[in-house]
Amino acid sequence: MNLTLKIERPEGTDKDFPMPSYQSSGAAGLDIRAHLPKEERARGYKLLPGRRSLISGGFKIQIPTGLEGQIRARSGLAKKYGITLANGIGTIDSDFRGVIGILLINHGPDPFTVNHTDRIAQLVIQPVIKVDCVLVESLIKTERGEGGFGSTGEN
Repeated sequence: MNLTLKIERPEGTDKDFPMPSYQSSGAAGLDIRAHLPKEERARGYKLLPGRRSLISGGFKIQIPTGLEGQIRARSGLAKKYGITLANGIGTIDSDFRGVIGILLINHGPDPFTVNHTDRIAQLVIQPVIKVDCVLVESLIKTERGEGGFGSTGEN
């Protein structure tokens, strides 16, 4: 399935700054790059261990109604440096029109430098299913019941 996604360069984003793009023909996510403020571009932004920071993606997006954007971590950054998203997966609602921000966190032992135009996350577009919540007296019983974390076994 192919879809046209409207993207806008906000004021202050360089005309040659790369917009989100797929890096291979089978990629599910569009890579998002770091858009640093002019004063940080030469040295990069240092993300200290245990700290988090909101990094601009340098674009705005118009997601069609019935879809959402999911901001996901890049597996290579997570594996090599412990860099992930502080909120797990970020959600972009179809009515949001602000600049896309990436909430990075450094779980690694060393400072990590984010450079201008580094690929720092990926964007996946997914369908949204709306539900109506109905209050009931009780839910259907299952074998698992109320068993929580780890209740189905070790493996």
